[in-house]
Amino acid sequence: MQRRTPIVLGIDAGTTSVKTVAFRLDGTIAGVARSSVRIERDARGGAEADLDRIWDAASATITAVLEEVRADDDPEILAIGLTGQGDGAWFVDREGRPVRPAALWLDGRATERLETWRADGRAEAVQRATGSPLFAGALPLLAEELFEAEPETRERFAHQLNCKDWLRYRLTGEIATDPSEASRTYLDTATGAYSAELVDALGHEHIRAGLPEVRDPQSLAGRVTAAAAARLGLPEGTPVAVGLVDTAAAGVGLGAIGDGQGYAILGTTGFVGVNQPSRAHVRSDAGIVLSTGRGTQVLESMAPMTGTPNLDWVRATLGLTDDHWSEVERQAAAVPAGSGGVLYLPYGSPSGERAPFLDSAASASWHGMSVTTTPAELLRSGYEGIAFSLRESLDVLGVAGALLVCGGGSESDLLCAILADVTGREIVRQDAPEVGARGVASLALVASGHAEDLASAVAALAPETSVFAPDAERSAVYAEAYGDFLAIRDAMRPHWPALRRLRAASTRLAG
Repeated sequence: MQRRTPIVLGIDAGTTSVKTVAFRLDGTIAGVARSSVRIERDARGGAEADLDRIWDAASATITAVLEEVRADDDPEILAIGLTGQGDGAWFVDREGRPVRPAALWLDGRATERLETWRADGRAEAVQRATGSPLFAGALPLLAEELFEAEPETRERFAHQLNCKDWLRYRLTGEIATDPSEASRTYLDTATGAYSAELVDALGHEHIRAGLPEVRDPQSLAGRVTAAAAARLGLPEGTPVAVGLVDTAAAGVGLGAIGDGQGYAILGTTGFVGVNQPSRAHVRSDAGIVLSTGRGTQVLESMAPMTGTPNLDWVRATLGLTDDHWSEVERQAAAVPAGSGGVLYLPYGSPSGERAPFLDSAASASWHGMSVTTTPAELLRSGYEGIAFSLRESLDVLGVAGALLVCGGGSESDLLCAILADVTGREIVRQDAPEVGARGVASLALVASGHAEDLASAVAALAPETSVFAPDAERSAVYAEAYGDFLAIRDAMRPHWPALRRLRAASTRLAG
C-alpha cells in the first residue's frame, strides 16, 4: 500500500489577501492558494473588511490547496495553524455572527480621540500596561469610537476576535486568542494577563467581558467541526493550533524563537524585532511589545516606514520602470559602496516616519549630489538609505549576532549584501516564501503532537538559506557614511514641517 504524504497547513490572513500553504514534513511546499480580500474605505478614515468574505476567501484557499495537493499526493492532513493581520475591532455577537464589518489596523477614524487620550493620560495608561504606544487602529480606541457612533454595535457586541481568531472560530467553534494578539488590546505584557488596572482606567468593563481567553500559541485550540469539514473537504476532527499574529509568526517561521534572536522583514514597510527575555529587558518606549507565549519572553519590535516603495519610486523617477529589476540592480551593484558621495534619506512615506522616531512630517531627500552624479549612484543610494534606516532600529533594539531576514525586499541579493556591510553582521535569508504560514505550521505540529517541541518543529520545516557576510573594506566606508546619514537626517528634521507646508501649497496650486 502506498504511504500517505503527511501535510500540515498554514493559513496566513493578511490585510489584502488570504493564503493557505501546504507543507510537507521536510519543509517543502506541496501547494499554495491565495484569495484577495476587499478593503472598504470612507471619508472619515474608516478602513473595513467583511468578516464573512474573509472566511469565504480562506475557505476558497483551503479547498484549492487541498485539490492541488490531492492531484499529486494522497495527503494526510495532520494539523492546521493560523496567523493574520493584527489589531482593529472584530466584533461578533452571542451566536458568533459578525456584528459589523471589521475595522482594520489601518483605520484612522479614531485619530482625534487618540489626541484626546494622549492629552488626558489614557494613552499613557495603555502604554504602561501593554508596553506599546497607542495608535488609531488599536482596539481600545476603535471600540470606544464605534460604540459611541453605533449604539446598536455596543448592544450586540459579545466577543472580540482578531482576524486569525475569527477564522479559527469558523473552523472549530472555539473562541480564543493568543498572547501576541492580546498584547495589542488590554494585556499586561509583564504578567501575561489582561490588566484590570487598564480596563478600570479606560472604563471598558463592557469590552473586557468580551475579550477571548488567552491560550498558549502552540496549544490545541480545537478541532475542525463536521460543518467546516463538509464545506472545505478537510477531515473532521483535524487539530487546529492557537497561532500567533503575523509579525510574531514570521519570527517562528525564520527560526528566531530564542532570547536575543533578531530578525527583519523587508517589505512595503520595514520590521525589525528581537526576542527579549522579559518585559523588563525592553530597551525603547517607541517600539511594539508582544508577548510570544514562550514563558516571560516578549518580542520587541519597530516598524519603520522606510521600505521597498522607496526603491520603486527611485526606479520610476529615473525612468527605469520598463527595465527588469535584475537590470536595475546590475546598474546599482556596479557602483562602489558610498554611491559616489550621495546619501538618500528614505522617508518617502506620505504619512512620515514611526520608528525608531515618530515624525509625521518626515520627508525623503538626496544629499551630496553634483552635476557628475550618475543615475546608477542615485539607484544605489536608495538601497543604502534603507539599510542605514534598518541599522538604526537594530541598534536601538540591541540586536546582536546574525540577522535573519525575509519579505519581498530580501529577494534582492544587493539589498542583503548592502545590509550585511552596513550592519557589519551576517545576513541570513530564508530562500523559501510563506514565512508566516511556515511559522504557524510549526506551532500546529507541536499542538497536534507531531513534534516534541517548537525547536524540533522549526528545524523540521526549515528551508534552505543564503548567507551574506560583511566585507571589511565596504563596512569601513559605511561606518563613516552612517554617521553622516544620522547627522544630515537630524539637521533636516526641523525643516520637514515647512517642506510639508510647501508641498501642500504647491498641491493646492496644481489643483
